[in-house]
Amino acid sequence: MVTVGLQVRLEAKPGKEQVVADFLKSALPLAQNEPATVTWYAVQLGPSTFGIFDTFPDDAGRQAHLNGPIAAALMANAADLLASDPVIEMVDILAAK
Repeated sequence: MVTVGLQVRLEAKPGKEQVVADFLKSALPLAQNEPATVTWYAVQLGPSTFGIFDTFPDDAGRQAHLNGPIAAALMANAADLLASDPVIEMVDILAAK
């Protein structure tokens, strides 16, 4: 059962939209290797706006993800790819199917 999640909003720099999309697609195997990441979605919300939504059974799983390889790779490339800092929101899951 999932109890917590992350909602992350990313704004690509002009001309970096495809690079951000490719980066997110390439992160899927990393998410699949995280045992506490129950679901992981990378989405495009607009021409230059992207998002990540993922869920975890508990806060320990969420913290493991935040300290994991996807977050590290994102932060290592943020200055080159993103127009602003990622907006990371910790959410509580009220209901899930």
